[in-house]
Amino acid sequence: MLVEEIMNTNVITLTPNATIAEALQLLQNNRIRHIPIINSDKSVIGIVSDRDVRDASPSTFSKDTDNGVLQNEIQSIMSTPVVTVHPLDFVEEIAGIFYDEEFACLPVVSNDKLIGVVTEKDMLYTLIQLTGTNVQSSHIEVKVPHKPGILPEVASIFGKRKTNITSVLVYPYHDDPNYKILVFRIQTMNPLPVIQDIREAGYELMWPNNITGPKL
Repeated sequence: MLVEEIMNTNVITLTPNATIAEALQLLQNNRIRHIPIINSDKSVIGIVSDRDVRDASPSTFSKDTDNGVLQNEIQSIMSTPVVTVHPLDFVEEIAGIFYDEEFACLPVVSNDKLIGVVTEKDMLYTLIQLTGTNVQSSHIEVKVPHKPGILPEVASIFGKRKTNITSVLVYPYHDDPNYKILVFRIQTMNPLPVIQDIREAGYELMWPNNITGPKL
């Protein structure tokens, strides 16, 4: 899946000469958490978060509140330089940027111009789609040897039952490089027959691991 498939193209922006007060109003009115700061060429030169604005705003509990600080230019608190991504980047790859850098928003840039943003909420929703948890399905985890061809070998068991696979994930088995876990989501509310087929084929079920299917 590509970034362009999940990015939000309706992006609210500000110029560096806008005030902190303007940013505060935009954040509150639009219920957003980040505002990219762009120049006249629509190039991203900074980014401001709701936390940046909140930290720069005067305390509502102080008697000596100076609201004049809200008239300072947004460029005085924006973060720069900005890490950006390209619309043709893979979502799986930019997930690493979110995790490693602890970002909550990444501007999407093409030809040095801002065309969208991707947020951590977008990434979470995409993960839900990729794992198939957004559709009614059954969850099966199978421990298999880490060898070429094992995935189609196990998937063929579902095919014999004409069971539709909605998603497949592969992850390591603890620290043992000789095995891995295949996670299937299948569109059936009665997984017992295919569970029995998997066991009879000699594979170890990690989940469900306490259900025995009928002898058919």
